[in-house]
Amino acid sequence: MVVLIAGESAEYKLFEELKFIKRQLGEIKEHMVDIDTLLTAEEKEIVSKSFEDEKRGKIIKFKDL
Repeated sequence: MVVLIAGESAEYKLFEELKFIKRQLGEIKEHMVDIDTLLTAEEKEIVSKSFEDEKRGKIIKFKDL
């Protein structure tokens, strides 16, 4: 709901509201978790095993296949 204060135009008030919403969206984006960085327990285990395999030299590079 837009409430006009004496002397303010509706366009100005809407512009101010949009600026406020834009700032809030920026803050929300800063604090959002990137879903691609979250791993399930199974995925964590797979990644851990792949690091172990790499240390042991069990991994073959794709270009070498």
